[in-house]
Amino acid sequence: MAKPQLGKFGVFGHYSQWQQLPPDQLREIEALGYGALWAGGSPPADLEWVEPILGETERLTLATGIVNIWTAAAGPVAESFHRIDAAYPDRFLLGIGVGHPEAQAEYKKPYDALTEYLDELDRLGVPKDRRVVAALGPQVLKLSARRSAGAHPYLTTPEHTRQARELVGPETFIAPEHKAVLTTDAEQARAVGRQALEIYLNLANYLNNWKRLGFTDADVAKPGSDALVDSVVAHGTTDAVAARLAEHLAAGADHVPVQVLTGTDKLVPALTELAGPLGLQ
Repeated sequence: MAKPQLGKFGVFGHYSQWQQLPPDQLREIEALGYGALWAGGSPPADLEWVEPILGETERLTLATGIVNIWTAAAGPVAESFHRIDAAYPDRFLLGIGVGHPEAQAEYKKPYDALTEYLDELDRLGVPKDRRVVAALGPQVLKLSARRSAGAHPYLTTPEHTRQARELVGPETFIAPEHKAVLTTDAEQARAVGRQALEIYLNLANYLNNWKRLGFTDADVAKPGSDALVDSVVAHGTTDAVAARLAEHLAAGADHVPVQVLTGTDKLVPALTELAGPLGLQ
């Protein structure tokens, strides 16, 4: 099974952000050399906002990061996939995941729920090589390798990427999200990073994953230690940020979706600053 070909770096944002971004800025992101837009925020199953974005660009892939299996039924999601893929072949990557147990009244074992959802996507003809799974722990990483193109880990470190690559082998696609703040003021960067991390410090799957990576209870207690924030939010000069992001590639990632923590109005200028150090220009 061929891996998705998205280039080395993409851009991660909330799906509403991509809807609001002016078409000329979408085209500018594409021209800068970023290979994919990753859309977070658990979008609805109809995914009707995807086609207009792809229609404004020529090569960009749009990937969901992720469609939440609890809030978006597999049937309408599969219909959306086939509709989008027919209009824009090989430019849409379906990322799915289980979300967070804290947010679901009827939450059941993530592994079982994901397996059932993937079974349904199989039945509805969504190809394995056009979907990825949000995966942090070993069992779901292995599931992503068996049942999809690979894994889209969120809020992880290059060390996690290295461990994931060892676990799933060389043929599985790995695309870890990483946050960035373009400032050399470490305290300012950490303040921005802590604001972005606040909700995740309540969520067991992220806390457990960080602890597997060696962080302590004190590190993951609110508001998060400097060591934790620095590990998942790159900051400093553009060269320093680019070097940190490239650590994922060196650890075995195929593609790194970069989430620049800035206002939408400042996103393209920030991505422009990063493009050269990332080797995109």
